[in-house]
Amino acid sequence: MAVMTIAKAINEGLRAALNTHPTALLMGEDIGDLGGVYRVTEGLKAQFGPDRVVDTPLAESGIIGTAIGLALRGYRPICEIQFDGFVFPAFNQITTQLAKIHTRSDGLLTAPVVIRIPYGGGIGSVEHHSESPEALFAHTAGLRIITPSNAHDAYWMIQQAATCADPVIVFEPKRRYWLKGEVDVSAVPSSPFQAEVLREGTDATIVAYGPLVPVALAAANAAAEDGSSVEVIDLRSISPIDFDTVTTSVLKTGRLLVAHEAPTFGGIGGEIAARITERAFLSLEAPVTRVGGFHLPYPTARTEEHYLPDLDRILHSLDTVLAY
Repeated sequence: MAVMTIAKAINEGLRAALNTHPTALLMGEDIGDLGGVYRVTEGLKAQFGPDRVVDTPLAESGIIGTAIGLALRGYRPICEIQFDGFVFPAFNQITTQLAKIHTRSDGLLTAPVVIRIPYGGGIGSVEHHSESPEALFAHTAGLRIITPSNAHDAYWMIQQAATCADPVIVFEPKRRYWLKGEVDVSAVPSSPFQAEVLREGTDATIVAYGPLVPVALAAANAAAEDGSSVEVIDLRSISPIDFDTVTTSVLKTGRLLVAHEAPTFGGIGGEIAARITERAFLSLEAPVTRVGGFHLPYPTARTEEHYLPDLDRILHSLDTVLAY
């Protein structure tokens, strides 16, 4: 068992993927000599060389387009988008080309491309550096989307993504890059597309993913001090969503709160709320509640603390659900 930050866990996971798969290669802006702006790829170019850790031009559409071509020729490209807000020049390549190649070819072609996207706020950055665009990609069939919330998942998820025949987007919670945790490098990892119950409870369920999982756990701890038993589920996969695990929990607790950094309007929480209402309507003791960002452009660094869902906002909604 090793203790690592999430950033270091991804670095070690990428190293393992490059060692395991001779056709795997990394592509991205400043990922080589610099090691990426968050140093997630630090040391990999020195170990594997410039042909397998490739510094690309500042052209996200070109990065993904090139990766698609490489995948069709038998390679396993792992691309880094430097910041979440930079992905949109590549949106067309991802949603109209990459996501549809397998279906368009009637199953003859696969495009095993991995796209790493640091996402979310909380780092005091400038415009276009703190977005949460996961719902935009989840709406497109043909893409698998996962997000780790801890170092153990980060280490294994990137390796599992590198072995998947489908395109995988890995959303990495950038404000949690320095969060430390235990990593079992000899474990048999669970499916990255399966949710995990991190804390069991009987009175309510909180579902979160990525950067808000630590906040959800803190809310459950605070609720326990007031005598409430709250179950916490780390969704882990945004597409597909493990509705079975969430449904089982809500059938037990009767209450559900979904939390994510992205705006609640049009967000993943709305899909979860609708599905659970369909599946567990007669077991619900209160309406499904969502906590998320506001429906406005991401604010300046000086005010982002008022935008991001925090412990107080989650506890306020949890109190409302429990008192219903």
